[in-house]
This record gives sequence, structure tokens and C-alpha cells, in this order.
Amino acid sequence: MNPSKLLVSILIILPVTFAVAQNNGDTHDHNMIIKYTGVVANENYDALPNGCEEISSERQISVYTNKRFADGVPGAIFGMNEYEWHLEPCSRVTVTLINEDTIRHQWMIHGLPKYLYPAGMFHIEAMGGQSQTGTFIAPSENQNYLVHCDMAQHMEMGMRGQIIVGKGSGDLWSVTGITNHFYRASYLPRYIIYLCLIVAVIGYLLYSKLVPINRKG
Repeated sequence: MNPSKLLVSILIILPVTFAVAQNNGDTHDHNMIIKYTGVVANENYDALPNGCEEISSERQISVYTNKRFADGVPGAIFGMNEYEWHLEPCSRVTVTLINEDTIRHQWMIHGLPKYLYPAGMFHIEAMGGQSQTGTFIAPSENQNYLVHCDMAQHMEMGMRGQIIVGKGSGDLWSVTGITNHFYRASYLPRYIIYLCLIVAVIGYLLYSKLVPINRKG
């Protein structure tokens, strides 16, 4: 390896190692592959998730990152060519992250089975102007999974998507250009604001009937 590539590799290793150590306490459990082009963590070619008897299909995905994909999206600065991917359960998926920006970007999945993917994540990072490829196997359950760039503020600036495995489990909130930006906790009723108003009105009426009002004079 020539000196320039060695220097770039060192500059990649240090921040990524620090970030992974923060998330999980160590780095060796994440099966990290580090190159001068970028990083892959928790790659999985052949370990089947529970409920999968075999690889159901092979899928190739190319993800392009470029500021131009943020054009026309309110509040977005960074973007991807797609923000939603439909996968067959138990499919083996090879993802190539093609970074057309000058700064590094990531394509990270959250919520995968932790017995296969430490911290429940699969992670690809590509340096500016580079591409990086990694492979994972989709779980057997119908589920939606968060995909985002984990660089500081990149998700908030537009790089947030979702993977839908099988029939999915319901859209995630604030998927760029696809779903609503407002978050409602899953344990709250859909019409919680109207319920609160009704309770407030009933409370006021009961109070006015049961508590005598003191009048002067």
C-alpha cells in the first residue's frame, strides 16, 4: 500500500473505531472490514436468521449519495437516490454504496437480529468519491427497518430511509419524501389530541357542577 492510501486508512480507522467502541464497548465483535475506500461492519454471507431454511433469493442494490438528491426536499442538504427498499424474507442482499459527495457517508440498518448482527446493525461507510460493498441476509419476519447515515446530523439533513422485508410492519416516521415527519409514540391512540380535549371539557363541566362558585355581594 502506498503512503497516501495508508494515511487515508488510518484516518478511517480512528473515528470508526471510536464510534463503534461508544456503541458497544469494543470493536472486534463487529467483524469490521476496513479499506481506504471505506468500512463494512457485521457483514453476513451465509449465517441464516431464525426461520430461514435457505437463501430465498439474491438481491443487488446500488445506493448513490449526492447533494443533488436533496433538491426539492424541504430542509434536506444530503440525499440518496432511493429511500425505500423492498426485500424478500431470507434474501441475501449485496449493497454497494456509491458516494458522489466529497465527504464520507454511511448506509446503516438498525434493528436486525442481535444474535447475527452485533448491536442489531449492518453498516457500510464510503469515503468521499469512493464506493464500498457489503452483504447481509434479510430476516424471515415481515418487518420495517430504519436505514440512515450515522454521520453527525446527516440523518436530520435528509438521509433517512426504510427497508421493508416481506409485507413489512408499518411505515417508519420521517422517511425522506415518503412518510410523515411527525412522530407519534406507538402506545398513544391515533386521536390522542381529541381525547385530551374531551376529557378537559368533561372535567370542566363536572367541576362547575360539583364545586360551588363563591359570588361577592
